[in-house]
Amino acid sequence: MRRLLVATLATALTLAGGALPAQAAPAPGGAGLGDEYFPDYGNGGYDVSHYDVRLRYYPDDDRLTGTTTILATAEQDLSSFHLDFILDVASVKVNNRPATFSREGDHELVVTPARPVTRGQAMTVVVQYSGVPSNKVAAGFTAWVRTPDGALAVGEPEEAWWWFPSNDHPSDKATFDVSVAVPDGVEVISNGVMPRNPVREILGWTRWSWRSIHPQATYLAFLAIGQYEITRDTAADGQQVINAYSDLLTPDFEDAAKASVERTAEVIDWESSVFGPYAFEARGGVVAPPGTLGFALETQTRPVYSSGFFRSGSNMSVIVHENAHQWFGDTVSVDQWKEIWLNEGFASYAEWLWSEEQGEGTAQEIFDYLYATEPADFWTVAPAEPGPSEIFGNAVYDRGAMTLHQLRNTIGDQDFFELLRTWEAEHRYGNGNTAEFTALAEKISGQQLDDLFDAWLYTPAKPAVEGVSALARTAAPKAPKSLAKIQQTHDLLRERH
Repeated sequence: MRRLLVATLATALTLAGGALPAQAAPAPGGAGLGDEYFPDYGNGGYDVSHYDVRLRYYPDDDRLTGTTTILATAEQDLSSFHLDFILDVASVKVNNRPATFSREGDHELVVTPARPVTRGQAMTVVVQYSGVPSNKVAAGFTAWVRTPDGALAVGEPEEAWWWFPSNDHPSDKATFDVSVAVPDGVEVISNGVMPRNPVREILGWTRWSWRSIHPQATYLAFLAIGQYEITRDTAADGQQVINAYSDLLTPDFEDAAKASVERTAEVIDWESSVFGPYAFEARGGVVAPPGTLGFALETQTRPVYSSGFFRSGSNMSVIVHENAHQWFGDTVSVDQWKEIWLNEGFASYAEWLWSEEQGEGTAQEIFDYLYATEPADFWTVAPAEPGPSEIFGNAVYDRGAMTLHQLRNTIGDQDFFELLRTWEAEHRYGNGNTAEFTALAEKISGQQLDDLFDAWLYTPAKPAVEGVSALARTAAPKAPKSLAKIQQTHDLLRERH
């Protein structure tokens, strides 16, 4: 009966001079998400909800084999779609049917399903693959780091390409299950919680499992494989606290690292009092083997640190910075990479707030010192439009933090901290941009703030500051006690590749 009614309706429309709209043919999904700085990062036409990454890793020759299952929903009628990935692919299935695939560019895997996927339809994509990640080059470098006892998959803005196929852009976040089999005696650390203890899989091999139950950007997924001492605790709210320290750390580095990373739960409790409730299911940190990583990264629930941060003793600035990213960068991710000051400026300002909390220099003292001493070329980069080569530049970190301090001075502490908490709450597990942040600042404060944001975020020149101390205008003020550690931390943080 339904078929007859549809046919009758179509005939009536034709006789009346109308016509049924032609159905568009399925089309390829985009080879990028249109990021202004990295237009071919991510892919169009679908939205990922979950990654199941199941791997086997051979430390002796850095060989990785695996299967990643991707759960997604088509956002258009798809004849084909792209994945960001560079290892050697053996097979791809889409909704249980073998698909064809080909390479395009330096990191695109083009998948053509056996039959088109319609808009709104669920997609299950299964990719089987293998390779030696440290031998693969894309975007001019190799992001997978081979270590003396294993490997590190840690990087920004790209890292996933070397170990799992993905829609690699922070605007498409998903949950994760990561499972890695390694030879007995080798440890594997990743994001989230351990749903089960490591289990013997076959003779000589142990499988480690990790689960991230809240949405996570692909660049925030990580692996640390090798010889690690793992410490476990339970936070006051019952969350797992899991830290890991490379066995290759010398005693002086190890002690300084532990004196810092073991305070992670304390730092998160303090940051929760400033920024709002912690949004994730676990907390912790990982310290990499010496000489293998030159930076730290806010990998979700468990930041990874270069041992270099602890070469001169404990370093709470980097712990505060990377865990502040759990709010600014991880919970609320940028919707374009040019917005990265919303990550780095906020995490840097958290260091200033910690300095105030510890009595090692107020945010105003840090601002005055930087305002008086930053060189001329520092002011030529606008934090909200730094350009792709400067997304990890000084201005994004320090001028971004200075912007927030000027905003705090303008709207007052009550509105400023309400703004930070509201920003996180309204964008939790999603994305944000500068226009949305500035609009929220004006809404909460009731003030017109265009001039402030234009001067501090968009103008490649040194802004004038009313009321800055005479000392800051005429000579360098005395550096606050905390500043040397903050600056040392930032020098290392910016070394992404």
